Amino acid sequence: MIHKIFPVGPLQCNCSIIGDEQTHEAMVIDPGDQIEGILEILRQEKLTLKQIVITHAHIDHVGGAMKLKAATCAPILMNQNDYALLKMLDMQAAWVGMKPPGDVHVDETVSQGRVLKIGEISSNVIHTPGHTEGSICLYFPEEKKLIAG
Repeated sequence: MIHKIFPVGPLQCNCSIIGDEQTHEAMVIDPGDQIEGILEILRQEKLTLKQIVITHAHIDHVGGAMKLKAATCAPILMNQNDYALLKMLDMQAAWVGMKPPGDVHVDETVSQGRVLKIGEISSNVIHTPGHTEGSICLYFPEEKKLIAG
């Protein structure tokens, strides 16, 4: 499994790229900003983006999702309990002094128990409300790895 973690945006949110070394399919988790950097890593690793996963709808985690989708056509996945936060991105941007990212449109909702696959890599969605109502974590059982936003 390829796993690249790097901070993005003015709030330095951790963004992860997960890739299958055999099939070269990938998911990006929390593309808050700096989409060109994400695309460069995908190119370097020869990965095809299949999913954009948002762990929760704070601006630093979701701010670049639509730009990444526009560049790759990959669907955006997020828990439906954070839809109200998506409607507040302009307000969130004002609070932290960022440029508003515009509307973010989720293609698929994910909830407790959903299994996400890229190539031969599986991850389990764990609904972890608290930080936000729709917060999720992804657990990769084969790798014994948990990604929490």
